[in-house]
Amino acid sequence: MSTLIVTAHPDPDSLTLAVAHRLEAALDAAGAGPVTVADLAAEGFDPRFTAADRHTYRTGTDPAPDVAAEQDRLDRADHVVLVFPVWWWSVPALLKGWLDRVFVNGWAFGVGEDGCIDRRLGRLTVHLLPIAGDDAGVYERHGYEQALRTQLEHGVVDFCGAVRGTTAFVHESEHEDPAVRERAVVTAVERVVAAVPG
Repeated sequence: MSTLIVTAHPDPDSLTLAVAHRLEAALDAAGAGPVTVADLAAEGFDPRFTAADRHTYRTGTDPAPDVAAEQDRLDRADHVVLVFPVWWWSVPALLKGWLDRVFVNGWAFGVGEDGCIDRRLGRLTVHLLPIAGDDAGVYERHGYEQALRTQLEHGVVDFCGAVRGTTAFVHESEHEDPAVRERAVVTAVERVVAAVPG
């Protein structure tokens, strides 16, 4: 088993990146196979969906070299964990652009002559580890958690035929008591580690 942790935060000292690296260490310690962190910001991934990307999306051919490299990296993984801050009740633009450009026709799915969708990522399990500023009660009351799950679990994971892994929120990431944050991080990391075979 191999795991790819994908994270998108511009601040190298962010809680998001700290959680990604804690998860990497925990998975290594659990014997979960090779684990790699893809830091999209540090790597300079371009999230802009261009006319060339539109051509790839429409034809299922000719992905840009950076997109093909991401697809190749995902092809080598059995599990992918998206570790990201929740900004405006969604994923950061960098991660959204990565999904838009990489999970495209010709690789993540295909469209048959009859118009039927061929879902191609059945070999991949996708886990989500969102870093959220508010507490779980706020997410529940306003439907934010369900909205995020619908967008990513159903809209991306299910559409591409991948397997839903665990979704483990780190709530209250901006709480003034560091012990509250630490408990939330430990719980989320443990949930993901438990969901990845070791």
